[in-house]
Amino acid sequence: MSGNTSLPSVSILIPTLNAARVLGECLASIRAQDYPSELVEIIVADGGSRDATPEVARQYTDKLFPNPLQTGEAGKAVALRQAQRDIVALIDSDNVLPHSSWLREMVAPFADESIVATEPLEYTWRPQDGLITRYCALMGMNDPLCLFLGNYDRLNRITRKWTEVPVAEEDCGPYIKVTFPTGRVPTMGANGFLVRREALASCAIGDYLFDIDVAYALARRGHAFAKVKTGIVHLFSGNVAAFARKQRRRIRDFRYYGATGLRQYPWTSLPYRRLAKFVAYTVTGVPLLVQALRGHRRHPDVAWLFHPLACWITLWVYGTETVRGFLVAKPQSREQWGQ
Repeated sequence: MSGNTSLPSVSILIPTLNAARVLGECLASIRAQDYPSELVEIIVADGGSRDATPEVARQYTDKLFPNPLQTGEAGKAVALRQAQRDIVALIDSDNVLPHSSWLREMVAPFADESIVATEPLEYTWRPQDGLITRYCALMGMNDPLCLFLGNYDRLNRITRKWTEVPVAEEDCGPYIKVTFPTGRVPTMGANGFLVRREALASCAIGDYLFDIDVAYALARRGHAFAKVKTGIVHLFSGNVAAFARKQRRRIRDFRYYGATGLRQYPWTSLPYRRLAKFVAYTVTGVPLLVQALRGHRRHPDVAWLFHPLACWITLWVYGTETVRGFLVAKPQSREQWGQ
């Protein structure tokens, strides 16, 4: 903890690449926090943006560093090397903190010394956001395959659960204290993940900081996490083409990093019966409509209509990229990588 205050100091790490469209709202929401400004540092690691991203960043912080490896994972590692505060907050450039007390709520669980990290319980749904952003907020995930695998980490309006991974929960009022007795963890670690800096530094990182690998390593050491009963906005995708592009980037990232041996999270340990269910539901279509109707009853929004299309896009992109992986042994080059 810092100085003569009971509040911890916070380093906010933001990787960027051509993020001018969303970065201003992100940084403005951070500066609007009801938190002592001297306890908060904002560190931006930019991967060589060709738009106004650096100019937007400099309006809010003088801590802007180059990220020659470009990717978000590399940017987080660059920013972490500059971090000096008690708590590290992993905030993406397309995140928006939904209210001024957000940071206070997120750091409060650290008063319990057994809690190593905190994360919002849900994605914040806002009526003014685009249809795909609203859909992802209602789903509690950006990839509908995770619904079928049960491997998600935010509140889903269909299942009314925040994860289906085995978890031990203790309701502590403003947050839920959680541990993972089997060592499995959901896809935690991004979009508003706060972690003690010394614990984060103890995880092997190198030139990349893979957020889910950090959560996996900390869980396997027996650490507890807090799911704070608040949300965070994730401005995920503007249109269908962007959604498909991000799905393609996700599977290509999986192929690239899998070949490097850098990853720790056991991504290949998939529940194949659940994967087969996803394929069957998507091919037949009707079960997806049933899911969408169930979600609409619980939170009415026309964004649910995107659910069948999101599943179809995901199946097509993942399927064709998997076939491509068999035909092309060498993983995709990172030279043309983009967010």
